[in-house]
Amino acid sequence: MLLGRLWAGSEGSTKMIAAFALWSTSFAYAAQTATQSVPQPASPAASQQPMTKQQAKELFRSVDEILNFVSSDTKLPIEHTVKRKLISRDQVNRYLKEKFDEDEGAKRMERSEVVLKKFGMLDRDFHLRPFLLSLLTEQVAGFYDNKTKTVNLLDWIEPDEQKPVLAHELTHALQDQRINLTSWSDVSLANTSYNVQEDNHHLQVDEADTARTAVAEGQAMAVFIDYTLRPSGKTIADAPDLADKLKDQVTDTGGSPVMARAPLLLQESLLFPYGEGLSFEQAILVKAGKEAAFSGVLANPPSSSFEIMNPQAYMAHAPVPVIRLPDIHPLLDPEYAPYDIGVMGELDVRILAELFGGREIGTALAPEWNGGVYYAAQRKSAVTAAEKESTASIGLLYYSRWKNADSASSFLRIYAAQIPRKYSNVVERKKDEASETELVYSTNEGDVLISRLGDAVFVGEGFNLALARKLRDTIASMQPQGPMQQADMPVTEPALSMSRVLASFGAVSESSLQRYTSRGAK
Repeated sequence: MLLGRLWAGSEGSTKMIAAFALWSTSFAYAAQTATQSVPQPASPAASQQPMTKQQAKELFRSVDEILNFVSSDTKLPIEHTVKRKLISRDQVNRYLKEKFDEDEGAKRMERSEVVLKKFGMLDRDFHLRPFLLSLLTEQVAGFYDNKTKTVNLLDWIEPDEQKPVLAHELTHALQDQRINLTSWSDVSLANTSYNVQEDNHHLQVDEADTARTAVAEGQAMAVFIDYTLRPSGKTIADAPDLADKLKDQVTDTGGSPVMARAPLLLQESLLFPYGEGLSFEQAILVKAGKEAAFSGVLANPPSSSFEIMNPQAYMAHAPVPVIRLPDIHPLLDPEYAPYDIGVMGELDVRILAELFGGREIGTALAPEWNGGVYYAAQRKSAVTAAEKESTASIGLLYYSRWKNADSASSFLRIYAAQIPRKYSNVVERKKDEASETELVYSTNEGDVLISRLGDAVFVGEGFNLALARKLRDTIASMQPQGPMQQADMPVTEPALSMSRVLASFGAVSESSLQRYTSRGAK
């Protein structure tokens, strides 16, 4: 999943996610509505002055108190104290930019940008890197650094406003002491695959990072909420409907000017680990208790976004839909170089369907997903930087399975309706369509073939029609007709690669959106 790659940095060393600012504000206000006991937010001006020495001492002293709360709330033991450091806004901004430049996850993200545009999930003229840098610097905040084992505190935000965020960040500290977050959260493959064995290895492991990030953030959000709800004596486990109420609040991005301008893809993927991760953790908490929801899930993490979105399936050990690819390299290698491969998962389908057909269609169609993979190859004739950055250099195939033929037909219609939006000079070539379940187009970037085979849909974009049909038939011929099997660790979906890079950058302030103009993340 292209988007999932944006959650994980090369070392997973820090956790800076701009989206948390959105969640934190929603949580604070939703919790206040639920309990009538959460303090009103401070004025923005009050949050902008440098911290006094006395305030800094108070904040440093609170770390141990909050760490004890986190340990009690999660049943994760404190193996040792957590180092703490006070940092300035300039230091955070400088750190973020340096980290973004050196991070391997960011490099993978930039490579994935072309494929996201080919899918139509980003506009052709959208520039991902400067946008994400703007988002990160707008959402500046403190963070726990896995690499240095240090919680970084902000010198311009009052201690009381940082304490709920500390509960979130210190959850990461205890997770780190329990399972070593750096190695635990980064199990996918960064290299390009060049043969069928490597292709299917990618399809087995890439999405594990996405699921693990959602676990880490979901647990931290659950503790954040419990800390905020302390005056009421309640916890998120006591209020099974609270997570849904909080998720409803997060759709308002008005407090973050950069996030408000973000494409749907980015908004959905950045929020996924917090919202869906929280719902996943709450479901485990209610069903099986704290030991299972924290230590148990860390020891036996889900392997896919499907399980995060369907926690009952995780608890029941239900099969995760997985599609394997046959050896398509002999068909492609003469003219194309391998570029990218991954799973198109349930979240991707929801985003695509909502983007192309509206929210109701996306919500209705996503549960009908039953597996999907994509493969992108780049023309060897593309040699200049400009040619390689163009979507015209990419040939893309996408094979999806659905729970029934009607759902497959619905997805085909939704996807096909967007071809004129993605390309120019689009002409449907009815004379070349072999059946009523096949659509053929000419575009400014080559042929497009979309066809339904029972409960499956094949899309080929940029390959000539004869090659696209060979690819379709080769892939379809090896798919089992029975129930889909479960992967050991399924793949990274495009809709989550955004999240994983940003998740490698740090944390946030719980009231950020409406309290101050520079906001934290996570």
